[in-house]
Amino acid sequence: MPSSTASEPTGTGARRPRVALFVTCLVDLFRPSVGLAAIKLLEDAGCRVEVPDAQTCCGQPAFNSGDRRDARDIAARVVDAFGGYDYVVVPSGSCGGMIHEHYPALLGDDTELGRRARALAERTHELVSFLVDVMGVDAVSARYDGSVTYHDSCSGLRELGVKAQPRKLLGTVEGLALAELPGAEVCCGFGGTFCIKYPEISERMVSDKARDIVNTGADTLLAGDMGCLLNMAGKLRRAGHKVRVRHVAEVLAGDLDTPAIGEPAAEFAPARRKQE
Repeated sequence: MPSSTASEPTGTGARRPRVALFVTCLVDLFRPSVGLAAIKLLEDAGCRVEVPDAQTCCGQPAFNSGDRRDARDIAARVVDAFGGYDYVVVPSGSCGGMIHEHYPALLGDDTELGRRARALAERTHELVSFLVDVMGVDAVSARYDGSVTYHDSCSGLRELGVKAQPRKLLGTVEGLALAELPGAEVCCGFGGTFCIKYPEISERMVSDKARDIVNTGADTLLAGDMGCLLNMAGKLRRAGHKVRVRHVAEVLAGDLDTPAIGEPAAEFAPARRKQE
C-alpha cells in the first residue's frame, strides 16, 4: 500500500482529493481484504488514496478502560500521522467515532494539539458515509447473487449517523436482495471491552442478535465494523448456522475472493464475484 508523511493540509479544488486510509487494528490483523476493498471504492470514487506508515491503534481500548494517559499519547501520534490530508477515511464506525467525537476533548480544545485534533476530527469520515455524503457516490459496479441483512453498528449509527448510506449503495448491487434485520440498531454485545467485563450479558445479546439474523432468511450478514462482525460471526458459527459474514465494503467493491469471516477455507467457493 502507498504511504506518505504529509504534514501540511491542502485544498481539494478541482483535483482528486487526497485521502488517508485509517486501516484499523482489526482490519490489519484479521481482515486485510477490507482495507483493499476500501481503497478500491475510494479510488473508483476519484480519490488519491494513501496509507500512512506511522498509523497505529486509535486508542479506543485504552480510552474505554479509563486509561486517559495512554489514550492521549496514542491520539497525539494519530494526529501527527494523519496531518496534511484532505480527508481521513475509516472502514469502521467505532474507530472513526473515536477520532471524530473523542479526540478533541481528549487532547484539549485550548491547546495547539487540541486544535489540530479538532481539524482532524472534522476531516475524518466513516467509509460508506464518505462515499455517499462527501464524494456523491450513488451507485457501485458490483454484483452479489444472494440475500443479505445489515446490522447497524452502535458507534457508526449513534456517533456518525451511518444508517441510510450503506443501504443506498447496497440497493445498486446487481443481484442483491436486502432483508431488513429486526432490531438492526440493537447492540450485538461486543462493545470492545464490554464483552470481556460482562460476558454473560454479552452472550445473551449476541444470541438474540444471531436469532434475528437467522430469522431474516438472508444468506449473508453485513456490517461496517469488524468488532461487531467478528462477534456475530463467531456466535453464528458456534451455533451451527451457515450465514456468511462480510464487511459491507467487500460486497460494495465486489471483492469476494476470500472466505467470509470465520468461514473455513475448505467450505469457501468464490462464486459471487463482481460484474466484469
